[in-house]
Amino acid sequence: MTKLNKFISDSGCCSRRKAADLIKDGQVTVNGTITLEPYYEVQEKDAIKVNNKLIQHDTHKLYFLFNKPQDVITTASDPQGRRTVMDFFKRIKSRVFPVGRLDRNTTGVMLVTNDGDLTQKLSHPKFGVSKTYHVTTHKPVTKEHMELLLKGVKLEDGFMKVDKVRRLTQRKNSISVTIHSGKKHVVKRLFKQLRYFVERLDRTRFAGLTKQGLPLGTYRPLLKEEIQKLKDL
Repeated sequence: MTKLNKFISDSGCCSRRKAADLIKDGQVTVNGTITLEPYYEVQEKDAIKVNNKLIQHDTHKLYFLFNKPQDVITTASDPQGRRTVMDFFKRIKSRVFPVGRLDRNTTGVMLVTNDGDLTQKLSHPKFGVSKTYHVTTHKPVTKEHMELLLKGVKLEDGFMKVDKVRRLTQRKNSISVTIHSGKKHVVKRLFKQLRYFVERLDRTRFAGLTKQGLPLGTYRPLLKEEIQKLKDL
């Protein structure tokens, strides 16, 4: 038997963590009755609904690498009618969802899938998934500040440091940083603390996957070996 939050996640509706939130918010029913228990064990004949929509188990897993452009929201839908990541996947019949988030004006590589287990793994802080960003600031970052980024910068929620940092020679105001933290807006907050305004943020690598050869606003299916590497992390 499968726990309720995992069942919803495996259907491609959302991540397991998001499924647990939906359950606790009273948006999930089992056989017509609201349940607030994410670990309820789903029975074979149970009818599971999320926001009154019947959830069916999707056993065919899909994995896509997407190069997100600017001015795109990382959600399934937006009440203000702005473009979302899902607008680029309308041809995909199965329900898929993005792994993690990129800010509206942050560009770059992200994974889109209906594999709830993998989403949970890649999103959980304990796995320390590596991410690389190209950061363009309003002025060149000093050598001292680059060294400080490696040592650690005090933020409101504790010390934070990057794993790698290097200057991009083709752009004097741009550097590359690699970080494994999943904290919200952590890259922008690091530079803000050092008195830099981030003009452009582009994620070039996520969990070993790069956007090389993938134009903005396009996606491709992952290769079998790429999927296996993600599962082996």
